[in-house]
Amino acid sequence: MEIKGIEDIKFDSAALVPAVAQDVDTGEVLMMAYMDREAIEKSISTGKAHYYSRSRKSLWLKGETSGNFQDVRAMYYDCDGDTILLMVKPMGPACHTGNRTCFYRTLGGYSHERGAGPAILKELFRILKERRNTPPEKSYVSSLYSKGVAGILEKVREESGEFIEAAEKKGDKDIIHELTDLWFHTLVLLSYKGMEIEDVFKEFMRRFGTSGIEEKMSRGKKGD
Repeated sequence: MEIKGIEDIKFDSAALVPAVAQDVDTGEVLMMAYMDREAIEKSISTGKAHYYSRSRKSLWLKGETSGNFQDVRAMYYDCDGDTILLMVKPMGPACHTGNRTCFYRTLGGYSHERGAGPAILKELFRILKERRNTPPEKSYVSSLYSKGVAGILEKVREESGEFIEAAEKKGDKDIIHELTDLWFHTLVLLSYKGMEIEDVFKEFMRRFGTSGIEEKMSRGKKGD
């Protein structure tokens, strides 16, 4: 199989190269393993991450026994050609311990806050989906679900008004507080309708670099 860039990879004496897997949506580092040429070829041809097991001395498909596959969205190699980066869509925990990432323990007391940006939004969305099976009297989100689309939209309208009021009359802290409330309730609506937050990320990516005029034209609307 002819692979563009493979000639730049510096395999070690065992014909292996370190490979780091990173969540394509959140940027979270999931695991580190090794790949040989066949693992690279298989990962590219199948779209599923393959690695080389140094202990078993054989190729292995991530998720073959656990079901926690990693869909490969992109592969890069560093400036020295001695490390590969896989951007993947994980279908479950990366670690055999059941943790989402293999890097879940701290060293020397250094740690950081819970993932920001898309990471915290994805975690929140996961919890929102779990609340579907929680009795309404025990969960605010479940109580919203019990009211259906109309009830959830009522909260979205309420939070929208409070956000606008904060932007017009209040300070930065109030604006952030109200915007967070608004985002929360719009995510509840997405979850209720069975949609995925990744679809929102994809739409932002689609629009990235597109002007407002181009966007309106693409949707069949007249520009301002």
